[in-house]
Amino acid sequence: MFRKSPVSALSKSSYLQGQSNGKLLSDCHTKAAQGDKVVLKKKVTLLRGISIIIGTIIGAGIFISPKGILQHTGSVGLSLILWTVCGILSLFGALCYAELGTSIKKSGGHYTYILEAFGPLPAFVRVWVELLVIRPAATAVISLAFGRYLLEPFFMQCEIPDLAVKLITAVGITIVMVLNSMSVSWSARIQIFLTFCKLAAILIIIVPGVMQLIKGETQHFKDAFVGNAASVKGLPLAFYSGMYAYSGWFYLNFVTEEVENPERNVPLAICSSMVIVTVGYVLTNVAYFTTISPEDLLTSKAVAVTFAERLMGRFSSAVPIFVALSCFGSMNGGIFAVSRMFYVASREGHLPEILSMIHVRKHTPLPAVIVLHPLTMILLFTSDLYSLLNFLSFARWLFIGLAVAGMIYLRYKRPDMPRPFKVPLFIPALFSFTCLFMVALSLYADPVNTGIGFAITLTGVPAYYLFVIWDKKPAWFRKLLDRTTSALQIILEVVPTEEDPRS
Repeated sequence: MFRKSPVSALSKSSYLQGQSNGKLLSDCHTKAAQGDKVVLKKKVTLLRGISIIIGTIIGAGIFISPKGILQHTGSVGLSLILWTVCGILSLFGALCYAELGTSIKKSGGHYTYILEAFGPLPAFVRVWVELLVIRPAATAVISLAFGRYLLEPFFMQCEIPDLAVKLITAVGITIVMVLNSMSVSWSARIQIFLTFCKLAAILIIIVPGVMQLIKGETQHFKDAFVGNAASVKGLPLAFYSGMYAYSGWFYLNFVTEEVENPERNVPLAICSSMVIVTVGYVLTNVAYFTTISPEDLLTSKAVAVTFAERLMGRFSSAVPIFVALSCFGSMNGGIFAVSRMFYVASREGHLPEILSMIHVRKHTPLPAVIVLHPLTMILLFTSDLYSLLNFLSFARWLFIGLAVAGMIYLRYKRPDMPRPFKVPLFIPALFSFTCLFMVALSLYADPVNTGIGFAITLTGVPAYYLFVIWDKKPAWFRKLLDRTTSALQIILEVVPTEEDPRS
């Protein structure tokens, strides 16, 4: 079904011949005359790369409920140490992806690295579960937070209706996907703006916190390691919460082909972003404890709001807007990056061919962006999103660990591969172990949901043999697929890319 057919898609030349009149023909001939190839342009600069990473890591959690670590560690001191340790371990993972991104200069992130190291089957399973469940559910969840906090200033005295939240959420998702379909430059510019908004919001918390420390407000740091004793089960769960809070450092690797000077900008953007986020997260938590006791932090529904109410008065009403902007930035960065995974998987023959095509004028992977829209809407209005994410939470760490293990394997399998950026071997070894620990922790903490998620993931194996390997499909089915692809090309104004990075 997904294997490339020599006649299944219209090339640019045949597409132009088929569109003998109309605006599209004129536009395409103009571009051809200018020598402007239909490819994804290298428009991701260093600043845009940093904004993609920071903008997707920092969501609503640090402002609303950064209490998972404190809840499971039982003390202020240990929670701050764990925030730091998780940041360092995430930096190790980011360094591994910096090596992968500079040695394998293809977009696609986890999918591409697993494909290069271990072959098509595990790579297909990764993109299969990402497309059908993980990405639509994750997009819907962060979008629901966007809708809820955007409406909160208008419903201060009453509960926000669920339908209103979902309708605003649907509008937000649509805006993000239209933006990413229309212009890479504009989506990147908005991501930079939203990233600065997030950092400004964090500084608004950190600066008053530092001032509180200067004033001697350190009562919550005295006997910092005294509190409820951390249990053997609690510490791993705290670690899990911390690693989840830092997840998102891998998104720049999804768009490697669009990064200017990737040998320099990929590792520099990754390392800079992780240092900024780690310092920001730790100092934000320190700031909270200058004003809020551990007990109050655990019971607060929105920690940043509680902090602002105590120190800033009426300014606290602006916090929901900052949170909504933060969520919008995570939505934008996630869709921008993950659409490239679908684009690359289609190019490899693992997803329908239409997903690897580019808009003739906008130079965006339009089909790969909008394919998420109907799936996300269906899950938004019909499913228990949080259960879906619980089912598949282990899959993220399983495949990231597999990709980093693949980096170690490639050191021996392909020792002559150019590696402009190379990390010491103990870093990928330690981080692979960390990922395996996260998977084991999922099984230990929630074996039922993890088992269901594992079963959902395994559906990718028969799907691979049915859609990719099996060549003897009925002639009528192939003809229908080819006609559908050609019709979608005309409707969406997309054509296959004119140069293939695999060549």
